[in-house]
Formats: sequence, C-alpha cells, structure tokens
Amino acid sequence: MTETESTSQAELPSLYHDSSFWGMTFTQFWGAFNDNLYKQLVLLFCAQQALKAGTEDQQGIALAVFALPFVLFSGLGGWYADRHTKRTIVIACKVAEIIIALLAMAAFFTGQLLPLLVVLGLLSTQSAIFGPAKYGILPEMLRSDDLPQANGVIQMTTFIAIIFGMASAGFVKQAFPDALWKTSYFCIAIAVVGTISSFWVRRTPVAHPGLPFRWSTLGINPETRTLLLQDRRLLSVLLISSVFWFVGGIVQPLVNIFGIKQLHLSESRTSLMAACMGVGISLGCIAAGRVSHKRVNFKLVTVGAWGLVLCLVLMSGIGWWGPGDGLETVTESDASLWEAFIPLNAAEWMSRTVLTLVGFFAGLFIVPLQVELQTRPPKAQKGRMIGTMNLINWVGIVLSAFFFWRLTAVCNTLNWPMSHVFLILALVMLPIALFYHPRDEALSHEAP
Repeated sequence: MTETESTSQAELPSLYHDSSFWGMTFTQFWGAFNDNLYKQLVLLFCAQQALKAGTEDQQGIALAVFALPFVLFSGLGGWYADRHTKRTIVIACKVAEIIIALLAMAAFFTGQLLPLLVVLGLLSTQSAIFGPAKYGILPEMLRSDDLPQANGVIQMTTFIAIIFGMASAGFVKQAFPDALWKTSYFCIAIAVVGTISSFWVRRTPVAHPGLPFRWSTLGINPETRTLLLQDRRLLSVLLISSVFWFVGGIVQPLVNIFGIKQLHLSESRTSLMAACMGVGISLGCIAAGRVSHKRVNFKLVTVGAWGLVLCLVLMSGIGWWGPGDGLETVTESDASLWEAFIPLNAAEWMSRTVLTLVGFFAGLFIVPLQVELQTRPPKAQKGRMIGTMNLINWVGIVLSAFFFWRLTAVCNTLNWPMSHVFLILALVMLPIALFYHPRDEALSHEAP
C-alpha cells in the first residue's frame, strides 16, 4: 500500500481516479446504510411490540440509546484518530461492525428488546469512533483542492445510505416476519462488504504519535479548547454546524407529523416527502463540491441559509393552506405504494417541491463548514477537532429532540397547527443568514 508520507500532493491521482477515495466512500456508505438499517429494524420492533401488547412505545428509548454514544465517545474517537493511523481505525471499526452484526443476530433470536438495545448502543459507539477517522483522513490522503468535491460526494452518499437503509428495513422485516434474526444476514453481509472496501484506503501518517490519553479526551480536550478560544473563526464554524443539526433534528420528525396529522396524508406519502428532502440534500452536496473550486466557499453558506429561511417560511404557508381549504385528503387506502409517487393535491405537490429545495439548500450550507473543519485545524489536532464537531453536533441533535417535544406540547395546548414550527425554525436560521458572512478561504496545495 502506497503511503501518503512518501507521496506529494502533486503525485496523488485526481479525485475521481483515486481508488483510495472510492474505497473510503464505499466504506462509509455501507457503514451508514447498516447503522440505519439496524436502527430502523429496532424501531419497527418497538412499534410492533407496543401495538401487540398495548404498552407504551419504546422508540424514544431506542433513539436515545443510539444518540448517547455519539455524545460520550466522539472525543475518544478523535483521540484515536490523532494517536493512530486513521486507516487502521477505519479497518478496525469495520471488523468490529461484523462482530456487532453477529451479536445482532443473537439479539433478534431472543425476541427481547434489551439485547437489541445493547447491540444498538454498540453499533453507535463503533460509529462514534469511526467518524473522526472518516472525515479526518480526507485532508491527509487527498489533494487539498479536491476536498470540496470529496466532501460533496461523501455527504451525498451518506444521506443516500441513510434514506435507503431506513427504507430497506421495512422490506427486510416484511420478508421475515416470524424470524427477525434472519434479517441479520443482511447486516452481516453489508458489514463484510464495507470491511473489504476499507482495505482500499491509503495509509496515512500518524498525526500525533504518542498522544497521551486523559479523561478530558472523552469531552473537549484542553488543546482543542485552547485552539477554539484562539481561533474564533473555527469556533463559529463549529457552533453554526451544531445549529444546522439542531434544526435538522427538528425538521425530520416535523415532516412526519405535518404530513400525517395536518395534511392527512398516508404514511407512504409522508415518507416520500421526507425522501424528497434527502434527494435535495444529495444534489446540494454535489453542487457545493462542484462550485467550491479550490476554496472554502462561504458564499454557499449564505445562499444556503437564506434558501432555508425562505423554504421553511413556505412550508409554514403550505400548512396554513392545508386540506382544510378544500384540498383533497389522502388516506392509506387511497393509493398503492406505486400510486403514492403521484401527488394528488396542490399541498402535496408544493410540499415535495419545497422540501426538495430545503434539502438542496441544506447541502449547500453544510459542505463548506465541513471542509473548513477539516482543513483549518493543525494537522496534529484534526482528528480531535472532528471528534469535537461530532460531539457538538450530536448535542444539537439531542437538544432538538427536547425542543421538538416541548414545541409539540405547546402547539397541542394552544391548538396551533404544527406548521408553525417551520416558521420558528426559519427564525432560528435568520440570524445566520443576516450576520454570518466569513470570507472565502483558498485551499493550499501542499503536502500533508
């Protein structure tokens, strides 16, 4: 395997001809796919158990179990990424994924929720360790001016994996309704494929050999705190990224409630609205990578922020104009799965269109922030900085769950439509659109 330390950036292959880049892309794609396939299988299991037994739905507990390791262990993942070569961490995490998939088979075989939750926690812990190596290795193994496009592809394939991983769970579960342990065959196969592709990843030098472990490693370590206090631009990028994931954490469940309860759409039609958002994000990520030629293009962050504000306001407006104003409602029996692809009223047409644009502007918004967090920190701190980014982003996601719960309660108490929450989110994004305008930054073309 050719090592990056003996290869200057001028000698590296172009992005789309770089087998190492595609190895990393396929590896993280199958990892995200597996995470969301298994998570959705557990959520469906929780929903089915609640329906059969007439007990409280435990999906909230499952989501908390999935989120908590990202808060607890992202810092540890950043330490590993700086202390060891990131290729080794990538491969080790994929091997661990195979073991966890085997444990998932045993957990499903028991038919009990607790073993499934234990495996879900292990899977998200593995992902928390994997994340800093996944993003931190890109500036080490690729040419600097390829980073915007590389991040566009990585973000696009990540969101595609999330969408198809969650969607596949229903089909897999339906294929084995009385033998859920057999669904683990798919998780094991996907983990094996991802492990094989991880060996294509180019070896990179260790960023900080001999970096000692301290308990502060589990949070934000002193060196990273000092760097963030000294570099306010980097701190602002980190906080803006967390706000983005906070808003995204509310939008996802909001679309579900908006479609089913306010527009009276079927579950399949509501899922297609969410899928439109995923398609838009993928397109936005690719567009951001294409436009950001050899620089961190913060103009895209401004365009993305204003686009999100406008589209969120439009979604609130669609809610005002919902089925109560003469628009046809659609129940589950109104359409088959394939017929559900065809919108049957203006509100559904507009919702799908606007949510696609929400996703597109979200993609434009997040890619430059991701590139800045990869390239701006010193080489010896990149892994820990990305671990900190993951930690802060997941804090935003966890907070979004609390705020969504409270906003739902307020809307129910005041008898407000849930579409009001879109307007609140637009107000959250508005200060970023108005006041966050950092200068673009050229990407240096130097050896890593």
